[in-house]
Amino acid sequence: MQTACQAVHHQRGRRQYNRLRNLMKDARHDCILFANEFQQYCYLPRERGESMEKWQTRSIYNAAVWYYNHCLGQLPVVMVTEDEDAIREYGGETEGVFVISFKNYLDNFWPDLKAVHELCDSILQSRRERECESQENNGKEYPEHLPTEVLEAGIKSGRYIQGVLNVNKHRAQMEAFVRLQGASGKETDLQSDILIHGTKARNRAIHGDVVAVELLLQHEWKGRTASLCENDTEEKAPGDTCSEPMPTGRVVGIIQKNWRDYVVTFPSKEESQSQGKNAQKILVTPWDYRIPKIRISTQQAEALQDCRVIVRIDSWDSTSVYPNGHFVRVLGRIGDLEGETAVILVENSISVAPFSEVQMCEMPSSTSENPWNVNPEEEPKRIDLRNTHLIFSIDPKGCEDVDDALSIRTLANGNLELGVHIADVTHFVAINSYTDIEARARATTYYLADRRYDMLPSILSADLCSLLSRVERYAVSVMWELDKKSYEILRVWYNRTIIQSSYKLVYEVAQGLLDGDLSVVDDILELKELDERTRQQKLEELVWAIGKLTDIARCVRAKRDSCGALELEGIEIRVQLDDKKNIHDLIPKQPLEVHETVAECMILANHWVAKMIWESFPHHALLRQHPPPRQEFFSELRECASAKGFSIDTRSNKALADSLSKADDPLDPTVNKLLRSMATQAMSNAQYFSTGSCPEEEFHHYGLALDKYTHFTSPIRRYADIVVHRLLMAATLKDTKVDVTANLFSSKDLEELCRHINNRNRAAQHAQKQSTELFQCMYFKDKVSERDERCTADGVIYSIRTNGVLVFVPRYGIKGAAYLKNKEGLVISCQSDGSCVWKPGSLQRFQNRITSTTVAGESVTLSLFDHITVSLNKFTKGSTRAQMRGKITLCTFVSKVKISVQSSRCHPDTIKLEIISNIPYKNTATELYQKNSHVLKADLVKEVTRSAEEAQLAQEKQNVEVIREEYQEYCQTKGVSLYQLLEEIRDLALLDVSAGNRA
Repeated sequence: MQTACQAVHHQRGRRQYNRLRNLMKDARHDCILFANEFQQYCYLPRERGESMEKWQTRSIYNAAVWYYNHCLGQLPVVMVTEDEDAIREYGGETEGVFVISFKNYLDNFWPDLKAVHELCDSILQSRRERECESQENNGKEYPEHLPTEVLEAGIKSGRYIQGVLNVNKHRAQMEAFVRLQGASGKETDLQSDILIHGTKARNRAIHGDVVAVELLLQHEWKGRTASLCENDTEEKAPGDTCSEPMPTGRVVGIIQKNWRDYVVTFPSKEESQSQGKNAQKILVTPWDYRIPKIRISTQQAEALQDCRVIVRIDSWDSTSVYPNGHFVRVLGRIGDLEGETAVILVENSISVAPFSEVQMCEMPSSTSENPWNVNPEEEPKRIDLRNTHLIFSIDPKGCEDVDDALSIRTLANGNLELGVHIADVTHFVAINSYTDIEARARATTYYLADRRYDMLPSILSADLCSLLSRVERYAVSVMWELDKKSYEILRVWYNRTIIQSSYKLVYEVAQGLLDGDLSVVDDILELKELDERTRQQKLEELVWAIGKLTDIARCVRAKRDSCGALELEGIEIRVQLDDKKNIHDLIPKQPLEVHETVAECMILANHWVAKMIWESFPHHALLRQHPPPRQEFFSELRECASAKGFSIDTRSNKALADSLSKADDPLDPTVNKLLRSMATQAMSNAQYFSTGSCPEEEFHHYGLALDKYTHFTSPIRRYADIVVHRLLMAATLKDTKVDVTANLFSSKDLEELCRHINNRNRAAQHAQKQSTELFQCMYFKDKVSERDERCTADGVIYSIRTNGVLVFVPRYGIKGAAYLKNKEGLVISCQSDGSCVWKPGSLQRFQNRITSTTVAGESVTLSLFDHITVSLNKFTKGSTRAQMRGKITLCTFVSKVKISVQSSRCHPDTIKLEIISNIPYKNTATELYQKNSHVLKADLVKEVTRSAEEAQLAQEKQNVEVIREEYQEYCQTKGVSLYQLLEEIRDLALLDVSAGNRA
């Protein structure tokens, strides 16, 4: 009922209200909202002096009675409430209308749901104990939160600042930050986040809550801690390497609680005994460092000591040190792969339940005996490309969900026709169908290190919507006519098509054909059955197509580069499993030029589709924006680059791109990779948005240097692409008599959908990262570094802290901390024989290096970008650093490092590093990887630059011809504006002509 929903909003807050409304909107639950306050016989005015809760209860009961009578007494109505006064007052008043507690409802209507009964008992027990504790505790641990109306007035006046609380997972007890939100930040003229120092100042707010903060006086401001701690790895935060005072505040109220399910671990037997004899009240430790311990009531503590368990927080009173919660269910055993994977899913609120029977009933049938075929009635509605175009896909090895395919051919007039063909998912997924609603809820396919959870049923994602070779498929195609020489786009068209892909290539094979390596031909299954002559002909066609696509991609990329497109560096590691699903190796993604070829074609399609749907639906198109990053996030990047003598200009994307291109050490390609990786860490997150929710000047994509961008090319795995496909098809039909807006989202609904998709995308990214980290730890956990060569790799120092350094290991994509000062306060010292011991002394940190000096005057220095050798073995949390003595040898500037796995009962395992040698580790595989990567990068840059120069020269030549003609006729030149003419003159004056002469 409407009043019941408003009661949730009034008593539990907007987040719980929104969750309830979303559940009701979900067609899978068959819920209907009855607007009882707008029904003549249900509405009851609120009486003078009547509380909101009493009026809402009375209104709900009155509406229940009316509904019972409206159904002529044929259907009993149950009103569930925990208000004991309402149960006594209304329980026996009307026959057929039952007013009972939730416990009685379960006992009478659902007696067989054992798990639900246990959950209910847990919640009721938690509530009773909380009420008893509130009566017993008169003293307050925290100040009371201010009322909502006071917070709202304070935020408007600028006294309080609204933002999202982000707890530092490395220093969860001491440091949290409030990311500014809304207009409040502008009114206070703050340019950075607000530090919340200590749990008292946090005032019961939990990571993710929207809070109101009061700034402290400036002399009370504090700075970030610049030292490493037990679980310190790289984190994205401004000014991380300095400890200068920053704006500091305290939480005065919580505007919106963002509580969720939390995975926890029960204390061991020893820890349980230390908590006291009351076995029912247990402090459990969350898996996430950022969440405080939670007190729950259970009699199963001993049985669940070795399990991961889900709990929920019920409340956090000002009289309690810890929040109160209740037990929900068991996930699995600690350390078990399936259990730890389930932890990652729950922590990111990812639901992976199997597709329901009703959803599967919507799917078309396709079996080996009766395969799916193109519908003859559908053929006249589509452009048939099956016999006219050479279409092929290029994907990673083992890919099943092939979203996209490419084509290129020469037209009769000599120009080229480029095609991007995307699976037509919307043909099979009708809007607001059960499958569509489920896909909308999931929003994306979730890729973990060893598995994936599909957004769509496999009959679509791996079969009917996968553009496999030699089978007919429905597609949505974007086709461009390109000038045969300059590759300028002359025209573009969009349509539904029928295609038949000729080849399903993997990246390595396509790269081999591009490089002229014909040994990869044996890996092309589609050519094996052909005779020699036909095979050679088909091969020549395919090689020409891949080469031409690469030429076009270089040209397209060069144009974006001229506008400031960024080439960023991400760490992508693939887990290689054997036949028994054991971890065989961790493989870093090898950069291939064909990756760029496919990516540029997809970016081009996304860009042109974005322009099309925005022009057709300017107020409710779904686009993707990438806001410019905050300048303070670049501070560490600038400092690291200066250590190598490079200057990084971050004032614009163009300036940043040019600076990163120049910051290249020819003797060490890892330097540029690390700098690009740091630039990636500093970036803002790209996000989907509705064009009706922000002005056009904010549409820009900073990283890609495009004015408009969207996602169109992966509808199998992204729901945003499904929405874009529907918008595009509606745009193509806009000039017809068909009503194209009936099934489109309004701007408000689209804005809400974009928020949901952005949230799910972040969850997918976090889950993938955590899954990779899990497998990294599993890979090294049981290896003995002294005997296993795989446990040794090259590492690079990329950050200096007050008590150690942060190291990147490219071979395994690992980033971690290496201490130069142990827990006993001793520092690393070099012996004359090269071994290393811990001795009394001190560390001195400079901007680009750190020096360890003993009391006897012996010293060793480590600098940024020094190469070190890392060795990997198991290191269980709790073992002392004394056990590692004698394994460390150090000399000046470079060192050898041991990588270990820190195991934890309560938290995820983490990678730890210890310095053991001063010589950079090199093996054949490492050198070959770095060499190939550097050569490929150099060649690609050279080719892109050449294309850009040729295009620029052609354009300048054309402009000169126009100017000559106009000068002969009018004796004057023509430009866009006087300003542009002056800018051109300035650019000419700044040209470095000497560089051209040297070339």
